Amino acid sequence: MPIRVPSFMSDNMVMQQGMAAALWGWAEVGETITVSLGNQTASCQAGGDGKWLVRLEAMEAGGPYEMSISGAKGGMEIENVAVGEVWLASGQSNMQWVVADCYDAESEIAASDYPMIREFTAERISRSEPQEDVNGEWQGAGPESVGQFSAVGYYFARHLHKELGVPVGILNSSWGGSMCKTWVRREDLEADVDFAAYAENVAQAIEDYPALQQEAEKLLADHYVMREKALAEGTALPAWPELPGGYPTRAATGLYNGMLHPLVPYTMRGAIWYQGESDARSDMVGTYRKLCATMVTGWRQAWGQGDFPFLFVQLANYNAENYWPLLREAQLQMLSLRNTGMAVAIDVGDAEDIHPKNKQAVGYRLGLAARALAYGEELAHSGPIYREMRVAESRARLSFEHTGGGLVSKRNEALTGFVVAGDDGVFVVAEAEIDGDEVVVWSEQVARPVAVRYGWANNPDCSLYNAEGLPASPFRTDDWEPEQ
Repeated sequence: MPIRVPSFMSDNMVMQQGMAAALWGWAEVGETITVSLGNQTASCQAGGDGKWLVRLEAMEAGGPYEMSISGAKGGMEIENVAVGEVWLASGQSNMQWVVADCYDAESEIAASDYPMIREFTAERISRSEPQEDVNGEWQGAGPESVGQFSAVGYYFARHLHKELGVPVGILNSSWGGSMCKTWVRREDLEADVDFAAYAENVAQAIEDYPALQQEAEKLLADHYVMREKALAEGTALPAWPELPGGYPTRAATGLYNGMLHPLVPYTMRGAIWYQGESDARSDMVGTYRKLCATMVTGWRQAWGQGDFPFLFVQLANYNAENYWPLLREAQLQMLSLRNTGMAVAIDVGDAEDIHPKNKQAVGYRLGLAARALAYGEELAHSGPIYREMRVAESRARLSFEHTGGGLVSKRNEALTGFVVAGDDGVFVVAEAEIDGDEVVVWSEQVARPVAVRYGWANNPDCSLYNAEGLPASPFRTDDWEPEQ
């Protein structure tokens, strides 16, 4: 058999700098394979299953290079290889959302001549078993191509490219509407009593998909018609429909098998993640933090690169129909997992569109988190994060981490977004003001504050930032069982 390599080992590929780079493929059993790139050469023998793998020594950023892969029965050349920074970009539609459909698309596309920013977009497939390859190709950023790049991925890569001065490659493996459980390894689901049931009957669910797809598409179409009618009439928004279990973006572990496993163990710096809208439901939101942490831990184990940086986007403001404040809280709790960073997007959403167009801000904020966590820069990379509350008479005093150059109010107006409750558990709109590194919260209706919440709504009006212009994350000081 001729030498074969995964589809992402192809022309225009980007390899990770500063780390031993894993390269692999398939050949005749026992065949000696030699890989050459720049001044490096590495050889190995194909194993009993025909698979071979070499690791090149850590390289400095640069390129373009030509890679040669050869064996006794032939070989191949891979052209225009760059060495720089490689990041995985995954999640649902707000990660999949392309530059052409975002804010200021025409001028952004026209100005996108960045041949050393490249994206590999994985084919969207769901499979019941781990796959060895996934279709796709690398493309350089330019006016003819960047319109179909992941917008978050592109703006993140552009920020890093400009700041670090090296090539940046994005492995785009995302699918709109996908639930977190679809991106989790089967063995990790089966190992936890809370998630084991997700992994049952995956094969049957995926096999049934073609018929169920039509049902799902009709449910979604009817839902959006009802939603537009409710918005026009000012009535309550309809509940999100329960999609069939076989829908591929709902079938547990299917997207990991089809779209992520083929990329393992391609050497990369870390991952960015924008997902959660599909899990903001009463039956999912309570376990989202644990499920997402299970996913991250599984990815890190699969890649074998240690606790690589995992950077994620907290859900933006939107007139949602379900449990977005609780989902945002679960995302905030993800920061307890080592080497994680969060881009707050509570101020750049669209009340009437689940796909906000301002992906530039999201990519920029993820880029700040990457520079701090992955590259060790000392800079403000997060907005204020609630730390603790103390009560003095009738006022609550809140302290924060990531205050940067100081706490500020957007547009220098009075702080908004705070509510306070006393022993009765009834929340009322609160007054709030900045006092040094703290925020003081009170209401004439609450004699002694017991709990404070900030931004605790689907589409809140929030105004707390740090001096670097990064918004505070929504939070609550209580652990009461909320309605949502």
